[in-house]
Amino acid sequence: METFGRITSFLSDFIYTWMLIPLLLGLGLYFTIKIKAGQITNIGHANRLITAKPKDEKSISPFKAFTISAASHIGTGNVVGVAAAISVGGPGAVFWMWITALIGGASAFVENTLGQIFKEKNEDGTFKGGPAFYINKTMKKPALANLFSVIICIVYGFMFNAMQSNTIASGFANSFNTRSWIIGLIIIILTGFVIFGGLQRISDITSLIVPVMAVAYLALVLFILITNITKVPHMFNLIFSEAFNMRAGFGGLFGTAILNGVKRGLFSNEAGMGAVPNASSVADVSHPAKQGLIQALGVYLDTILICSATAFVIIISGEGIYLNPDLQGLEITQAALANEIGPWAQHFLTICVLMFAFSSIIGNYYYGENNIKAMDLGNKGLTVYRILVLMFVFLGSIGDFSIVWNTGDVFMGIMAVINLIILMIVGKCAVASYYDYKKQLNEGKDPVFNPRNIKELHPYLDEITAWDDPETNINNRI
Repeated sequence: METFGRITSFLSDFIYTWMLIPLLLGLGLYFTIKIKAGQITNIGHANRLITAKPKDEKSISPFKAFTISAASHIGTGNVVGVAAAISVGGPGAVFWMWITALIGGASAFVENTLGQIFKEKNEDGTFKGGPAFYINKTMKKPALANLFSVIICIVYGFMFNAMQSNTIASGFANSFNTRSWIIGLIIIILTGFVIFGGLQRISDITSLIVPVMAVAYLALVLFILITNITKVPHMFNLIFSEAFNMRAGFGGLFGTAILNGVKRGLFSNEAGMGAVPNASSVADVSHPAKQGLIQALGVYLDTILICSATAFVIIISGEGIYLNPDLQGLEITQAALANEIGPWAQHFLTICVLMFAFSSIIGNYYYGENNIKAMDLGNKGLTVYRILVLMFVFLGSIGDFSIVWNTGDVFMGIMAVINLIILMIVGKCAVASYYDYKKQLNEGKDPVFNPRNIKELHPYLDEITAWDDPETNINNRI
């Protein structure tokens, strides 16, 4: 088992260092240039789009689709991963986390716009879509699409959910001295209630949990910043000054801290990785670029707000905490909060982690469900998948899944590399859709998608099926 752990650790480091980091940053920068930083300049506009209503009552609104994806990527990585990055790379690592997020927003826009373009309509009027769909429809490689779907189901449905339930169980065991198996049973009962209720129940639950947990966590951090207002200028000075010194440069950008930061950051905001489009594609919008911009906003909510909130508390608490060799990950954040607001902070953080982790379980599950549908495994296949998810959630609550974490990293890296290569090939479709959207917007219109008006989509018109309805009236246009 120890040998297997070393192998997965080596493979993980190799994939992330030599393949994923260059692809993520390079492609993110490329798309940022192609859409003229539209993922940043349209933040205000995207914020208004998120409240739009769906055309059909049975459809999922942009906001609910947004919360399903946010439920997955706003998770324990926002608490544990940030602490680990700062402990290795110092406060300067936060600056590079921001830069990576700003660039990654462009990749998020592209992949989620593609997911919308090539989505399919279900019999009940809802939608399904994601990388497996746009891989199959643009590349004509069903085997590659199915491989992607299988990886999604294994990594998100099983591995990551086992790790999330392990985080919940260990947190309660440490804070409230509760038996892990009891917590495991409670988690699978709650999870089963949600996932067996279908997409509508999933979206209803995530649209409730995500805003509550985000507001509660940010409110606590805001309170800490206000009560330590005199330390805030020094905090920002540390972030910017150490971003370019030797420790941040090699420990934060080029070395182990950026490696750890990108791995945990990818686990957190998932920009360009091919996970989020599985949720965002269900949204009912009039133009694919709308949901693309909304999902770029999700990257900033995750990294610029939630991750930064954790970072601010840790940095304000001082080097005595984040450079303490006896503290790791969650313990650093717990110690930082306790240092600022007292011992009760450990219990508050446990509740926050519970909400973060449980919402991640729901979001992760749905990524897999969407890919079960992509593989046309039917209701029996979906039921088997749901039972396996619950089994892994329970096992995660009572077992040690450190090796699973490294294995999940390897598979997640492979999945992300596949998606990023596809984005390199067909990303031009999303870029062209962006300019079609902006053109209509500048003309004072509420943009409506017509693939016949976008020449980059002409080779794929037969594969764009979800938009052929009387309301958009595509078939009657030239």
